[in-house]
Amino acid sequence: MSLQRSTPSAQHVDASGIEAFIDALEHLPNVEPHSLMLLRSGQVVAEGWWAPYSAERVHLLYSLSKSFTSTAVGFAVEEGLLSLDDTVISHFPELDAEVTDPRSRAMLVRHVLAMASGHREETIMRAAAIDPTNLVRGFLLLPPDEDPGTVFAYNQPCTYTAAAIIQRITGGTLTDYLRPRLLDPLGIGDFDWQRDDQGFELGYSGLHARTEAIASLGQLYLQGGVWEGRQLLPESWVAEATRSHIANGDDPESDWAQGYGFQFWIARHGFRGDGAYGQYCVVLPEHDVVLAVTGQSLDMQAVLNAAWEHLLPAFGRGDETESVEGASGDADQALLERLAGLALPPVGVAGGQGVPDAEPGASEASFRDLVGRTFTADPGSALPQLTALEVAAGDGEQVLLVVHEGDDRVEIVPGFGEWRTHGPVVASAAWGVDGGVLRVEAIFVETPHRMHLVVDPTAGTFDAWWETTPLRTSRLAEVRRPSEVVDGSGSSVW
Repeated sequence: MSLQRSTPSAQHVDASGIEAFIDALEHLPNVEPHSLMLLRSGQVVAEGWWAPYSAERVHLLYSLSKSFTSTAVGFAVEEGLLSLDDTVISHFPELDAEVTDPRSRAMLVRHVLAMASGHREETIMRAAAIDPTNLVRGFLLLPPDEDPGTVFAYNQPCTYTAAAIIQRITGGTLTDYLRPRLLDPLGIGDFDWQRDDQGFELGYSGLHARTEAIASLGQLYLQGGVWEGRQLLPESWVAEATRSHIANGDDPESDWAQGYGFQFWIARHGFRGDGAYGQYCVVLPEHDVVLAVTGQSLDMQAVLNAAWEHLLPAFGRGDETESVEGASGDADQALLERLAGLALPPVGVAGGQGVPDAEPGASEASFRDLVGRTFTADPGSALPQLTALEVAAGDGEQVLLVVHEGDDRVEIVPGFGEWRTHGPVVASAAWGVDGGVLRVEAIFVETPHRMHLVVDPTAGTFDAWWETTPLRTSRLAEVRRPSEVVDGSGSSVW
């Protein structure tokens, strides 16, 4: 990628403020940070990943995907492939005779981009019920409650429809269209978007990309569409996409009630794209700053509150810090060391879940004693589709937990006192304090999600549940980047 690196003090940022932000993220309840990247004046001044997450891994962005879809629309408008004032129905002529409701027929491209289709509530379930195989048809056959452009409702089929239009008029996927226009110029290589049964990339969700891709998109918008001296994205589009087109609430303390642009949220400070469970692309034009964050967070407002509390003052204190002899360099170095040591604690390690009753070597020996056993799901399991758990010998000294989900077999290799990687799952384990049950944490490291497993050798059962439930899919084998998902076949998925 083409982002340049610098130090906080060189870009007039107080490194201690960044460290305070990290402290806050690590101590907020219901917040688990996975990565952060902070840019000022186009320079990366701080970047870090909480192991086992890492810079080279993609991460599911959920609804932050929407901002990339918006960017594709911006390119298409500039190229004359469509207009914001096109009716949506004009792009689906095969539905013209069926879609008779005047409000549906009056819906414009600009309305779906602004989540202002006229529906008062999310429509994805109702639209899918009308037509399980064609979400656009189901959406357009669901009459809006109000005139388009008059009411806000966060509504996945709005974005899906915009994405479908781009894929129709270009004859390829969103990724195909964005590759020469956005991805290659910004140096974004790894980019993987989930598709539906029709072959359309979802647009509203499902994008897997690296943290630096998030930061690069934010920097492009901060620079008014200019990248390395070239006007990639029209400045007029950037201005239009990042201003409020529709009111979405009146809570002055909420960053989800300051207005909505074209697949961007207007915030109390700047604007942003974001996704479920804590995926953020925050752009602060007044400070010349971009903040990219991924994580597994149930309290998304708390993450932004921490940014406003700790980072905003850091952008104002940089010059003062530099005036103190040696202070800026010491703070920069302390931050660099802190970022290099970021990690999510394994099970049984201080700060992690569960307490081991023995040293890692002894615990692993006890685990090895379970090889050849198969456990059945606890009757009250939160994931009843997981029918069995087998402990099997792998290559060399490796011991596998093989989770059976229908015809799928998902393999997990836990470490004791450490994280161990096996395909897209990183896991650690520890025996309970009484030595009776085995506790396993399995991180699906291409996503925000973590699964808890408890194996009871005495009862011959296991229990499993998600820390945060994956959206859209119920198959463990699909909780990973979409290009590597293997359909159920009775063989090992990874």
